[in-house]
Amino acid sequence: MSSNAIDELAIDVVGFDADDTLWHNERVFVEAKERFTGLLTPYHAPGWIDERLYATEMRNLHHYGYGIKSFTLSMIETAIELTEGRITGREIHRIIELAKDMLETPVELLEGVEETVAHLADSFRLIVVTKGDLFDQEAKIAKSGLGEYFDHVEIVTMKNPATYAAVTAKVGVTPDRFAMVGDSLRSDVLPVLAVGGHAIHVPYETSWEHEHVSQDEAAQYRFSRADSIKDVPHLLREL
Repeated sequence: MSSNAIDELAIDVVGFDADDTLWHNERVFVEAKERFTGLLTPYHAPGWIDERLYATEMRNLHHYGYGIKSFTLSMIETAIELTEGRITGREIHRIIELAKDMLETPVELLEGVEETVAHLADSFRLIVVTKGDLFDQEAKIAKSGLGEYFDHVEIVTMKNPATYAAVTAKVGVTPDRFAMVGDSLRSDVLPVLAVGGHAIHVPYETSWEHEHVSQDEAAQYRFSRADSIKDVPHLLREL
């Protein structure tokens, strides 16, 4: 693309969420929850275990933030509570080993990600804005092979309007010249729109309950929706 064509684009910087936008992540948690539930079924019904684990995660968000390590602490706490302290050291060790398996899961890019990111890097400044554990997210970015395409990586504890205002200021772009691409309406779309930016929603095959936004709430906002990340270049030019 010529420099004149680039100048005519409405967007200067494109931000990407990482987990479940660039690579698979939620399926790792789903599998881990199934293994955790199997561990505790001698004590309680699966549905109750899932409900209590989610409640513990929500209670702990302001203590531990997001990511596998936070999830692991919530699993251990839930196990202790649901067994009334009867869980054995061997069973706690199985939860820790489960967490290590999660951390060692290979990074699997979503279909079309590498080609799309490489293409967009010719026309836009690309950044990553993602929640999660610093060490884990840095490792996944390194393993993904995508690092060379991004000018900046921002690993944050929360995605809200203040976060995106700070990120756009840090990379030197006004929100109206910034577009965010992600799978979560709650984290990647609505807070960006709140500061005057643009957003493209690329839904993932499944999502964490905490990230759900009702259809009625989503209908109040204007944003682009892509069936696949391969649709993002076209939608960016439409902006």
